[in-house]
Amino acid sequence: MAYIINDLTELKKPLQKPVLTIGNFDGVHKGHLVLFDKVQEIANAIGGQSVVMTFDPHPIKIMKPGNGPPLITLIKQKLRLISEAGIDVIFCLPFTRQFGSISGRDFVREILVEGIGVQEVVVGYDYTFGNKRQGNINLLKDMGKELGFKVHVVEPVYFGQTLVSSTSIRNLVRAGNLAEANRLLGRDYQISGVVIKGAGRGTKLLNIPTANLSPVDELIPKRGVYAVEVEMDAGRYYGVCNIGHNPTFGENPLSIEIHLLDFSGDILGKELAINFIKLLREERAFNAEGELAEQIMKDIKRARELFGLQK
Repeated sequence: MAYIINDLTELKKPLQKPVLTIGNFDGVHKGHLVLFDKVQEIANAIGGQSVVMTFDPHPIKIMKPGNGPPLITLIKQKLRLISEAGIDVIFCLPFTRQFGSISGRDFVREILVEGIGVQEVVVGYDYTFGNKRQGNINLLKDMGKELGFKVHVVEPVYFGQTLVSSTSIRNLVRAGNLAEANRLLGRDYQISGVVIKGAGRGTKLLNIPTANLSPVDELIPKRGVYAVEVEMDAGRYYGVCNIGHNPTFGENPLSIEIHLLDFSGDILGKELAINFIKLLREERAFNAEGELAEQIMKDIKRARELFGLQK
């Protein structure tokens, strides 16, 4: 597991030939993994440590409050994914307006060189930094020559015609195209939260018990019914997840309901994570409860077939 540092003053002794990449890394997708692989490759070659610098909260939430996109990965999940990628050290620095006002030159000199002692830096093709994002790759390379560190630039990553980017993934998740979003992420898109008490329609009216999730995540997939895999303390289970307003029962707030396959037990108040595998159908209103129950049974049958489960 990576050693996580939240403040440069926590660095009590110099890192060993640190090779660093910097970014927000929202989503920790396949484009980010290419950067991490390059960092580790160079670090291994020079006998150094692989290092990632990221920020909390996301800078746009401080510099343009209310205008930022919903995050794909909140900080806890992001740090776990970076660590699982094999990085040695993560600097997760608090982002403030004061931090955001540091000039590009001061950021490189005071933080990267004097604070961390970077040997080599790996950045993406569109990397900018410093106050008003005035620092760019050319400045970074110039300062590398001046201060004695190497700069490596990684080209964009494409899958077919699609650029692997946080923006692309957000758009795919919002559109319900989880299969393509998962391809760019390199894993299943996940949201997590706590099971809360719902309206009770699943068991009382439809005889199909569901768990209602209160999510912590910002980016919720398009309304519809999904085949999912659920992780919780009791284990991993397949299921069917409905995201929507339950239009068959009138106007309702958005809810996230999960029916777990081959599971019985009380999970009220428990934490769980939902991995989205495939959109089965879009949300629609039904004329009667019986018609809805019949469709849900069809959804469950499709999910079972998708997961290769016998019934």
